[in-house]
Amino acid sequence: MRTAVRPSLRPRLAVIAPTAADAVECAGGWLFDQALAGWDVTVITDERADHPSLRILGARGHTLEAALAYPADGACVSAIALSAAMFESDERVRRMVLGAIETGLPELRVWGAGDGMPAELAGRADPVSHRLSAAARAFKAQALAAAAIGKDGLASTEVFRRGEFRHLSLAASH
Repeated sequence: MRTAVRPSLRPRLAVIAPTAADAVECAGGWLFDQALAGWDVTVITDERADHPSLRILGARGHTLEAALAYPADGACVSAIALSAAMFESDERVRRMVLGAIETGLPELRVWGAGDGMPAELAGRADPVSHRLSAAARAFKAQALAAAAIGKDGLASTEVFRRGEFRHLSLAASH
C-alpha cells in the first residue's frame, strides 16, 4: 500500500530535471541557497537518484519513477522548479505539475524556457534572476565538478521564468 507524502514544517522544494547534472548546471546555486535557508530540497530525475553533486548542494535525489509512485498534491510542496524540456516532453511530469498547480502550488520556476513558458503555463510567469550567495557559488562549483561539468566561469546569477499561483486558488474558493 502506498502512503501519501507527509506534511512538513519545513518548506519543500521539488526540482524536476532530466539529469542531476542539468539541475546542478541550471539551478544549483539557487538550490543550495534554498537548502541553506532551511528548505527541504528534492531533485527528481530520470537517472539514478543518489548523485554526489546533489548531496554537495544539500539536496536529496529521487528517480521520477519513485516520485510518481507516491500520491502527492500541491499542498505538500511550497515550490516546484523544473526543466522546460521535461515539462514539454514527459506527459507524466506535465500532469504532476499541472495537478500541483490546481491543488494550490504557490510558486513554479522553470529554466530552459527561452523567452517564454510552455504553452500550458503561458501568460502566468515572469523572468526572475537569483543572485547566488558566495557560498552557493563555491558549492555549485564543487557540484559541477562532481557532475563532470567543466565550466570556465561561474555566473553570479541564475535565470528562471517564475509563476506564482496563490491567486488562482484564492479566486477558485470565492
